[in-house]
Amino acid sequence: MTAFCIIAAAVLFVPSFPAFVPEENNVYEVSLNGRNVGLTDSPEEAEDLLAQARAFLVSGSGEMVFMDAELELTGRTMLFGRVDGQQTIQENMCGVLKKSVRSTLQRAYTVKINEYTVNLRSSDEVLSLLNACLDKYDPQDIYTVELNVAPGRELNVLTASIRRTEELEQEDGKLGAGLETFFEDVLAQTEPAGEQDFEDLDYGLVDLEFADTVEVVEAYLMEEELTPLEEAVGQVMNEQAKEEIYEVQPGDTLSEIALEHSLPMEDLVAINPSLEDENSTIRAGEELIITVPEPELSIIHRELVYEEENYNAPVEYVDVDEWYTNQEETVQEPSEGHRKVAAVKTYRNDHEMEEEIVLEEVDYEAVPKIVRRGTRVPPTFIKPISGGVLTSSYGRRSAPTAGASTNHQGTDWATPVGTAVVASCGGTVTRAGWASGYGYVVYIQHEGGRETRYAHLSKVLVSVGEKVDQGERIALSGNTGRSTGPHLHFEIRINGVAVNAVDYLS
Repeated sequence: MTAFCIIAAAVLFVPSFPAFVPEENNVYEVSLNGRNVGLTDSPEEAEDLLAQARAFLVSGSGEMVFMDAELELTGRTMLFGRVDGQQTIQENMCGVLKKSVRSTLQRAYTVKINEYTVNLRSSDEVLSLLNACLDKYDPQDIYTVELNVAPGRELNVLTASIRRTEELEQEDGKLGAGLETFFEDVLAQTEPAGEQDFEDLDYGLVDLEFADTVEVVEAYLMEEELTPLEEAVGQVMNEQAKEEIYEVQPGDTLSEIALEHSLPMEDLVAINPSLEDENSTIRAGEELIITVPEPELSIIHRELVYEEENYNAPVEYVDVDEWYTNQEETVQEPSEGHRKVAAVKTYRNDHEMEEEIVLEEVDYEAVPKIVRRGTRVPPTFIKPISGGVLTSSYGRRSAPTAGASTNHQGTDWATPVGTAVVASCGGTVTRAGWASGYGYVVYIQHEGGRETRYAHLSKVLVSVGEKVDQGERIALSGNTGRSTGPHLHFEIRINGVAVNAVDYLS
């Protein structure tokens, strides 16, 4: 009875409570680099413990330590149980991190030359590498490399420049030595300039500079990423084939260009789309691709030299406005002269780029070659139809039909009636209509006494006096006049005389 009364009172007077529902993902399994290191109820705590473990491992090393630290938290729901303490989780993390330490990063310097990079251990090795590139042209160490901080760069970038060794030594010396040199330079500049003789000049190396931009960046790298100095020197100084542009000079031939650049003729033809074979025509001013052996870091050096030589005077051209550019005439043959010269020659590695004469004594003058040449650009011709089959060439032939000429003055292409016919060259229409044996025709007059004719047309699309551009549609092909089938008869005439049109088509 007592128990019943208590239960009844609870039902009537005690407030009700909702059913207990456990919280979702109230604990998290902590994994580091794929290994379980403990159980926690706070993801933020796991992040903090990882940071503390990493700091503990690198404390006191003084170097940058590279390690894997991939933290993963997996949530789950737990009704009863306990999580691991912070010390336990941190100790477990330290054990995993120790096994993931790859290597201590070394302080290093990355040298960048164009697209090439190499990593060296110290700035001294950088200077040794760059100075080694100069030694080939400066065995007496007149010049040396200096590293300078590049202004306006966000990163600590150094640039390399070349200075005279004695200048750097003077800058490192006392102030008195610098003042003494300063006054010597001033006095030298104020001395009256007398006539120089060949014996007065100081021959040899006068200047050095890098042909490529060299940049050096401080970095932290792993030991295996560093290149030994001797190997780096070999990489930078090793010559490789690099493409350059060569401008054809008057008198050049393909064989001479190939020989001068140590390039096989077949390779020269292969890398230049404009060349069909070794017999292709080249003209002065045309640009050709050549390959030259060059190291990763090229050096430009200038040397003062003495020479006694035969020389040629520059070709003298006399422009004739009435002539085309492919017309020229030699009016005076050249002859060599002889002279003594002191000249500054500029080289890129071992290839001479230019020469500046400082002192010259001529024994006897060279006689220049004098050439008269045209200035007008000659008209070019294109094929007047697209496609077509060549059925009759220019010259002697058997008459294809009664009354046809046996001396064919044009070129015939078989093509369906209605094929578009375009102007082979820009000019003025002088005839457009019927022309007896030619059927419907179009004649176009061009510069320089040149004329093109289009015959056996089905339809004429231009009129006399009309100016047309090259490639402009002027007619439709046909089978009119004295014709054995649908085709286009095409002629090129120069000063009224028919020529082989195929020889003039570009």
